[in-house]
Amino acid sequence: MEFNHVVSSRREITSFLDQPVPSEKIEGILESAWLAPTGNNLPSREFIVVKDRGMLDHLSKTTPYVPWLKEANYAIVITGRPTISKYWIQDSSIASGYIWLAAVDAGLGCAFGAVFNATDEDESEQREMYVRDALNIPNDRRVLAILGLGYGKEKPKKKDLPNKKEIIHHGLFDQDH
Repeated sequence: MEFNHVVSSRREITSFLDQPVPSEKIEGILESAWLAPTGNNLPSREFIVVKDRGMLDHLSKTTPYVPWLKEANYAIVITGRPTISKYWIQDSSIASGYIWLAAVDAGLGCAFGAVFNATDEDESEQREMYVRDALNIPNDRRVLAILGLGYGKEKPKKKDLPNKKEIIHHGLFDQDH
């Protein structure tokens, strides 16, 4: 797929078909995640692939916003390593974008479930511990997100985007929008 087509057709898919995803597609997506850049090329993020139906169902209770994991065929949990890099959030976030775009390119749907909460430490700790305990993740890792993958049940609707002039500024920030 042409890159611009991949980007423009990306949508969050939260309803998946009960159809197996070939492991080669998942490996291709993981290759893209592995190739995603990091600050100073440090290994500041890691990925846990989850295929087990029982574990996907368990992870669907991480937050009230990820019940779609009960339908997903795979999940990729993205962890960050603050002891390795102060840019772990940025590095992990870039990788999640690569995963999402690689999934679209592979003909799969993807949904993003935020686990880390930058504004509520208690909520973040509760969510992260739930995932950390379930997947045996060491305490020095932070859990950024869970991405659910599978074949989408429906073709997503066209997305209404904000006006480009309100988002893109040239030269200086234009406050008149």
